Amino acid sequence: MHANVVDEPLEGAAYEAEPLLPEDDPFYLSPRSLSRVKPGTILRTRPVELALLGWIPQRISAWQLLFRSTDLNGKPEATVTTVLLPWGADPAEPRPLVSYQCAIDAVASTCLPSYAFRRGAHALGAIPQFELLLIAHALTRGWAVSVPDHVGTAGHFGAPREPGFRTLDGLRATLSFLDRPADSRVALWGYSGGGLATVWAAETAASYAPELNIIAAAIGSPVGDLESTFFRLNGSLFGGLSTLCLAGLRRAYPDLDRSLREHLDPASLSLLHRAETTGTIQILLRSRGTRMDDHEGGALATLRTLPHVRTVLSDLQPGDHPPDFPVLTVQAVHDLIIPCGNVDRLVDRYRAEGTSVRYLRDLTGGHISLGLLAAPLLGNWLADRFADRPLPRGTTQTVLSLALSRAAVRGYLNLASVLVRALAGGSF
Repeated sequence: MHANVVDEPLEGAAYEAEPLLPEDDPFYLSPRSLSRVKPGTILRTRPVELALLGWIPQRISAWQLLFRSTDLNGKPEATVTTVLLPWGADPAEPRPLVSYQCAIDAVASTCLPSYAFRRGAHALGAIPQFELLLIAHALTRGWAVSVPDHVGTAGHFGAPREPGFRTLDGLRATLSFLDRPADSRVALWGYSGGGLATVWAAETAASYAPELNIIAAAIGSPVGDLESTFFRLNGSLFGGLSTLCLAGLRRAYPDLDRSLREHLDPASLSLLHRAETTGTIQILLRSRGTRMDDHEGGALATLRTLPHVRTVLSDLQPGDHPPDFPVLTVQAVHDLIIPCGNVDRLVDRYRAEGTSVRYLRDLTGGHISLGLLAAPLLGNWLADRFADRPLPRGTTQTVLSLALSRAAVRGYLNLASVLVRALAGGSF
């Protein structure tokens, strides 16, 4: 492996019985003079031991790379990706590389994959801990997987573009780490919040990382219109997601933070404060039906009209730079979290600019269930792209269920096998 490391690796940081939180872990510290190195440059590396839910060790070869990336305002930053290979695999052997964007959907550092995946991590409520099973399934295909902390160490959940920068720079760093050519074939994969991050990576690739040879993107329930989704969820059964999103956005936009402090009522500000240190699932369970309000009690209706807030909200929408590689998108028609119409419109914008989009709409799945039900389909589609099989037509198809096929059943059986092996601490 060729790491091209700027700083020396930190000794003794790989196998702590209880890993440090990212804000306390010196591995995450940015070296000086970061602006002097190119995006994607590896700054520091370490091997890590992974565990299912933090306590069942997994036989997966894994390393973490601290690398140089770029934030929303074009300033250099350091962030982390976790590189996973099948157990005992030769890192020098060419193999497909997939960047898997987890549904981090949080501000708390315990929800970053680089922490949540590690043995001994206390990350109750972090969605990436469950997605490790889907990534292990990808490893059984012989792939290498890069899993970036795409919200960054500052927890900018919901911010536009920079999740794409971190994803693309994570691919650059991973290719360098594995000593692979910069134009090696790679693919993108993500669902929900990870789907939105995948969209930003797909849309920023041509301008930000044109040397990367991205052959396809598999995207599940990619939000589409974040503003619409935010106001739809505020006060709903899933109101905690709105709180988490606003908690992340105010970190990325200082003007928005000032407006929130001025206009939100005390109860709403308390919700935002709690969201900064709480896992996704706990927030969802504790904040069912909660609503953030401004001082007028109008569910942020007044705040939404302020000119500088409107500027932020308009900045959140993807779709202006459709990718030049094929995309598979899946979406539940009756999704209670992500409106199907938002994804419909994103697909239409892509197709209008010539992007080949295969779009499958599921009539019976929900947002959470489709994340699991669609996983074999998304993985198979990427495998077909790596194998250069004929590309299906870019059509829209509404089906009763993505689970109703032989390929899907085989995929679920394979996932069940992965779960059994993971619970037994098997190798992948």
